[in-house]
Amino acid sequence: MNFFLETLKVIVLLVYYLLESLVFFVIPRRKKNVSGEIVLITGAGSGIGRLLAVKFANLGATVVLWDINQEGLNGTVRLAKEKGAGRVHSYVCDCSKRQDIYRVADQVKKEVGDVSILINNAGIVIGKRFLDSPDSLVEKTMEVNTMAHFWTYKAFLPAMVAANHGHLVSIASCAGLCGTSQASDYCASKFAAVGFAESIDIEMRTLRKTGVKTTIVCPYVMNTGMFDGVKSKWPRVVPALDPEYVAERIISAVRQNQEVLCLPHVAYLCPFMKSFLPVKAFILLLDYLGLLDLMSTFKGRPKKE
Repeated sequence: MNFFLETLKVIVLLVYYLLESLVFFVIPRRKKNVSGEIVLITGAGSGIGRLLAVKFANLGATVVLWDINQEGLNGTVRLAKEKGAGRVHSYVCDCSKRQDIYRVADQVKKEVGDVSILINNAGIVIGKRFLDSPDSLVEKTMEVNTMAHFWTYKAFLPAMVAANHGHLVSIASCAGLCGTSQASDYCASKFAAVGFAESIDIEMRTLRKTGVKTTIVCPYVMNTGMFDGVKSKWPRVVPALDPEYVAERIISAVRQNQEVLCLPHVAYLCPFMKSFLPVKAFILLLDYLGLLDLMSTFKGRPKKE
């Protein structure tokens, strides 16, 4: 195909995709049925992972729960069964350790089957200034928030590719779109998680594995306890997010094959503004919104959790 024809083709398709996006903005996409799917959720012992587990189970999916905390897992299993869920499996897994991920993944494949929806949700945060962050905790942040995604994909993606059916869900963060103070390790891990998920999505497209979908979720601070102490300067403009709302939006995004979900919606503007605003102007906006030193009041979960 010569240059002129290929350029014309790109222009026509570009207009078509833009119009398609506008239509789906007004008329929501049809939601796919997840009944019978095997959904694995890391970090399912509390917070957003627990909520996702209960909601997917209620939709008829077989849910596989991973967490490092056995007590938390037991609580999620109990809650899911109280809501009427039938097929719930739980496994203690340390997502900071590659061999543990591979070991438990093999166990899941033998006892439950091939995972068709993988939700990488497990995450940790230090909340200290860079020079005050212990090396061991920086490494742990990267291992859980980023490297675990590599190993879970290595474990479960081959079956999805073979069947040309599956869904990869990365619970990243707005911190994966924009850096902030006292979160250097966390931001780095989430930027990496976003880049990794985007890359694998493109890889699936180039392999023509259109049945393997990707959803990247970038929420602002949620009221799950993980970011206790963090306060929004203008809560009406940039509010802390309700976990129930976030879980519902994630479920809808997965069922509608939505590629990227940013919450609140104003977060979609972040990459766009960074692309053309002078750095000083962008920093000014972050300061105005109270996002430069958002973590200055961070406390995090109590140690017992």
